[in-house]
Amino acid sequence: MKLFADRIEAGRELARLLERLRGQDVVVLGLPRGGVPVAYEVAQTLGAPLDVVVVRKLGVPYQPELAMGAIGEGDARVVDHAVLATLGVSEDDLAEVERQERIELDARVALLRSGRPRVDLAGRVAVIVDDGIATGSTMRVACEVARTLGAARIVVAVPVAPVEALRELPEADEVVCVAAPQAFRAVGSHYRDFSPTTDEEVVVLLDAAAARQLPVRTGNDELDADLDVEIPVGSVTVGAHLYLPEPARGVVVFAHGSGSSRHSPRNRFVADVLRRAGLGTLLLDLLGADEELDRSNVFDIELLAGRLLAATRWLRARPDAAGCLVGYFGASTGAGAALWAAAEPGSDIAAVVSRGGRPDLARTRLAAVRAPTLLVVGGADTTVLGLNREALDLMRCPRELAVVCGATHLFEEPGALAEAAGLARDWFVEHLLGAATAAPEAAVVSGYRQV
Repeated sequence: MKLFADRIEAGRELARLLERLRGQDVVVLGLPRGGVPVAYEVAQTLGAPLDVVVVRKLGVPYQPELAMGAIGEGDARVVDHAVLATLGVSEDDLAEVERQERIELDARVALLRSGRPRVDLAGRVAVIVDDGIATGSTMRVACEVARTLGAARIVVAVPVAPVEALRELPEADEVVCVAAPQAFRAVGSHYRDFSPTTDEEVVVLLDAAAARQLPVRTGNDELDADLDVEIPVGSVTVGAHLYLPEPARGVVVFAHGSGSSRHSPRNRFVADVLRRAGLGTLLLDLLGADEELDRSNVFDIELLAGRLLAATRWLRARPDAAGCLVGYFGASTGAGAALWAAAEPGSDIAAVVSRGGRPDLARTRLAAVRAPTLLVVGGADTTVLGLNREALDLMRCPRELAVVCGATHLFEEPGALAEAAGLARDWFVEHLLGAATAAPEAAVVSGYRQV
């Protein structure tokens, strides 16, 4: 039986089957929520815009689990007239159900798009992606909606589906599937990690994909390094993803927080913002899969800092990173590890940014940090904000505390993560790429601002 590690791996395998579409006028549409992480990988491979196709089932009034149609954006509407006739559903009943579902649809669209306009499908190839198909009913409606919105060609693409469901998609012009087992049980049984995708993760991925479609810095993209790597750190090897522009002048190494990983949508969003500014990025897992099972490791800041320093040495040993200035981006507990590592004699870290960080976990080392440090905290994250204010007083390096008004710990509010990413970008550009790349002995400056 085909088994994917997670939706990211499934998306990459699916993308390989769709590479022939690269260069065509393609829009990738993910079905929220679980289909969006898969669709993100496909869109990234094809260099295509990513959007969602939001649909709502129109359930029979007295039997809502039975669909009598569906609606989508742009007044898209599909009605099963056979069901209406068989069950005697009146036009008034249909209109009332549609009115209620239209309210829910508009709310979902507003939440997931966060003000971004719908990507125009007129005359384009719509690649509709989900994390799998069980019966195919939702996918059929999504195809109808895409067609109503003007798609010239529809390609359904999924990692896994039963054979019979793939045969019953007449609304699609083409169906692409990685695995179609005869003995199909459930979509989730084909994933080792099938944990739910949140609305916040969908929004972050859509924002990151939109950022990729904007003009990027000049350079020879064909020479850029963009690859998965394995990094030896002490007695273990950890997975990482390295991006280096050509030429590479500054690289930001990410230290994620508790319960996160290099695949974190939030970190990937921030990394995309930094890449567009001409910075390299290294997203890595500081703990192996087995080590993460022991929760004490997550808060062993000295261990995490040692891993971060080992990864930094590995990075600097690469010929394509020789001479690069290195910065650390730490989130939550990862920020404590970043500050601890930056305080190590000879670490030569050029800048540090902490997002919702726990600098108190490196309290004994804060005074030894020499790298210019930006602490970004949500205004509604009151406990962590207090810890960061105390850390600001203990530090002796050029430093600043930026408070994003109204944001909570994970910066889940609309626009909050983008604000934090912009602050990080500006800090790293100044200290890694700009003329203001200062000597460690630069005058100490402490600042505070609200954004």
